[in-house]
Amino acid sequence: MCIRDRRSTFGTMTELLNSLRLMFSRLSHYPCPSCGCMVPPSLNIAAEIPLYCPRCGAQVPVLGAEQFAFNSTGACPSCEGTGIVRVVDESTLVPDESLSINEGAVLPWQTLMWSLMKEIAEKMGVRTNVPFRELTPEERDMVFHGPAKKVHLLYQNSKTGAAGEMDFTYFNAVYTVENALAKVTDEKGMKRVERFLKQEPCPACGGSRLSEAARAPKLRGISLDEACRVHLAELDRWVAETPDTLPEEMRPMARSICDAFHLSARRLMELGLGYLTLDRATATLSTGERQRMQLARAVRNRTTGVLYVLDEPSIGLHPANIDGLRGVMRDLVADGNSVVLVDHDSQILSQADHIIEMGPEAGARGGYVIAEGGVSEIVQNPASMIGPFLSNDPPAVS
Repeated sequence: MCIRDRRSTFGTMTELLNSLRLMFSRLSHYPCPSCGCMVPPSLNIAAEIPLYCPRCGAQVPVLGAEQFAFNSTGACPSCEGTGIVRVVDESTLVPDESLSINEGAVLPWQTLMWSLMKEIAEKMGVRTNVPFRELTPEERDMVFHGPAKKVHLLYQNSKTGAAGEMDFTYFNAVYTVENALAKVTDEKGMKRVERFLKQEPCPACGGSRLSEAARAPKLRGISLDEACRVHLAELDRWVAETPDTLPEEMRPMARSICDAFHLSARRLMELGLGYLTLDRATATLSTGERQRMQLARAVRNRTTGVLYVLDEPSIGLHPANIDGLRGVMRDLVADGNSVVLVDHDSQILSQADHIIEMGPEAGARGGYVIAEGGVSEIVQNPASMIGPFLSNDPPAVS
């Protein structure tokens, strides 16, 4: 699975978001397009029967689960479901203010093939022969944000020497970058432009990735994007309480959806991931967090015949969650998988069928097998350094 995809989040990778989207699709209050009141849910939504506003009688459009997905039709059109937009970083446009415009101070005009803008800027009242730092606020604003005004210009071709005159449209420094970005067709072109860009949360969706329509329905007073910002442990409690807040006839369907969410969430919380939010970008997770997330998914999917190689999955794990990790590994083995792991936690190692102890120290001295066998064999081996910890008789610290 691709964990570096910028669209990937903790919610999508664990598939918790699938259950949450279904909850919002079936159980939400939807806004009436006519009078604006929030129309309560009913079984008509699941039966795909039109919903009508009880106040004004207008038909109320409802959304399917896919229309709540930022990887699909629920994506914010401004950022295309990524939650971020690229904007011009004005601090990069004039990196050296000791230079004049004629000397190349305005970098986009130099590198993005608009050097003619120097002459047009001069025609528009900007001094181009003094250090950029000496320009007045009005001149600087003209350079960065001046209007797309047509200017009649005499020019000479630098290669052929031919002279001519015609009207040219002024492209300010910011628009020069935006225009170049809009025309990028390959990686080479992007590299020329990206030096002038920075990333910011999308102003249209507030970084939530969702369209306005997907953010409008409310379930127990909050929208889907708000729910995705709640820590998993708290969100799981909120989900568990949801069925009892609904009309009696809707509760069986609601419990079915909410139980599916809880089943997945429980494993993740047992592995110490209850502090994460569903909107957390997967690329920002630590190696240990990703390993535990993928382990929970593997158990849920009931894989068999797979070899799992884990690199210190207990790192960063609270001692209270060690049992959860051991339980996941036992379930993987019970389903016919094999688990090989590198770890130092005696609680984890005590569950191993076979241990290979490397040492006796780190670095150049760490590449030797000093003990090997089952837990009881390691405990009885005088050469083992981990054995006393496995026997609950660690050596005294002097």
